[in-house]
Amino acid sequence: MTSQAPMIINGVEIRDSFAEAFPMAGTRLIITADTPRWAHTAAASLTGFATSVIGCGCEAAIERQLAPDETPDGRPGYAVLIFAMSLKDLKKVVPLRAGQCVLTSPTSACYSGLEGGAAIALGRALRYFGDGYQIAKSIDGRRFWRIPVMEGEFVCDEVVGSTTAAVGGGNFLILARSRPAALAAAEAAVEAMGQVRGAIMPFPGGVVRSGSKVGAKYAGMIASTNDAYCPTLRGVSQSALPPEVESVLEIVIDGLSEQDVAASMQAGITAVCGLGAAAGVVAVDAGNYGGNLGPFHFKLRQLMAPVAGETVV
Repeated sequence: MTSQAPMIINGVEIRDSFAEAFPMAGTRLIITADTPRWAHTAAASLTGFATSVIGCGCEAAIERQLAPDETPDGRPGYAVLIFAMSLKDLKKVVPLRAGQCVLTSPTSACYSGLEGGAAIALGRALRYFGDGYQIAKSIDGRRFWRIPVMEGEFVCDEVVGSTTAAVGGGNFLILARSRPAALAAAEAAVEAMGQVRGAIMPFPGGVVRSGSKVGAKYAGMIASTNDAYCPTLRGVSQSALPPEVESVLEIVIDGLSEQDVAASMQAGITAVCGLGAAAGVVAVDAGNYGGNLGPFHFKLRQLMAPVAGETVV
């Protein structure tokens, strides 16, 4: 088939569109604590207010929960991913967030979850909080810092690894007949995408209701509501929605590699199509800027061709 022919999976149209994404710098941290509750508390705090680089300076979220046998200190933990537009920006936000959100959290420790790449200061920056009482220790060539705190001590790697091959801004849009249908499809997608390692969905619960376009009518606004996909603006703005669509939700993906983003998108869209037209899903679309800004183009029909059992050129 050609890219112009319709692709329908379980009654859901896969539109002939693509997600346009951008290069980013990224890293993975492993956060542990005495209990899963406190490991999650520290991880959730560190990844808070990190939905978009536009207003937050970075994008971050919990990647997955870790069993004690998966962590450096044998305690419960969580892996988190943090992304920024440049390595310089990443080097600023990692120690800042770790210092304010993990160092402060009861029983927590923080380790590198990524090897190689440019070194990002962690304990090297946070050690000064120890006011001269901090102690460095090397184990198997890996340098750690022990920083005294009132509760006991905070342990962390001196540095964490990084990658500049990360990709941010992968996305897809769920077009549905109702708000409950759109939300149910988005929740199913996020659950499936949570099984893909190396990728996160940085928005609340992994879902975006306020998708944006570049530019605005007002000076100083670099982004504004994506009116073409707002059901309430039919007749006022040029709509990209069929008449039966009453709600649209977006899922944005950041990954440590282009392949991670593609795998996450495919998993999410597959889950949406699994619910199908019977659940009120009409179509899957994607957001882009005409291919002029981001070098990574994730073509929906190519991603979903293996699922549909078709070949897309």
